[in-house]
Amino acid sequence: MTMDIRLARVDSRLLHGQVATFWTRAVTPNRIMVVSDSVAKDPLRKTLITQVAPPGVKANVVTVNKMIRAYFDSRFDSFNTLLLTETVADMLKLAEGGIDFSKIGINIGSIAYNDGMTMLTDAISMNGDIAKEIRTLANDFHLDVYAQKIPAEKKENLLTLLDKKGF
Repeated sequence: MTMDIRLARVDSRLLHGQVATFWTRAVTPNRIMVVSDSVAKDPLRKTLITQVAPPGVKANVVTVNKMIRAYFDSRFDSFNTLLLTETVADMLKLAEGGIDFSKIGINIGSIAYNDGMTMLTDAISMNGDIAKEIRTLANDFHLDVYAQKIPAEKKENLLTLLDKKGF
């Protein structure tokens, strides 16, 4: 047995209102794992994130490598996890580390806009590097990579969106 990951979401805002409210209600986790090397080293951001967790759900901030170790450690088998990363690159590292996302796919919630990026949806910005990471998750790991801000919205296949925008 391994940890039960109920949602794997890329969201540049990490744990915020939409995630804390809608997604925790939809996937009923007992644990939110925020996976980010930079946030794990930032005491202020780490504290803020753990304080935003909804009642009855504990939030942890861990590095990518620590998450991979925890996934394969039987002590964490009782975790029903909502997993959040800030970047597609971190989610790809988790998949490369052996975490199995085949049953749930990868939810892309938001990717913040930076210079040189193209808006793919109203919440997802894209550049060539991120598009390549998404295609690796979809093609090499055979994962359903989809855009969906909140559970009530319809899932949109990210490869279709990338193709439409010429990525």
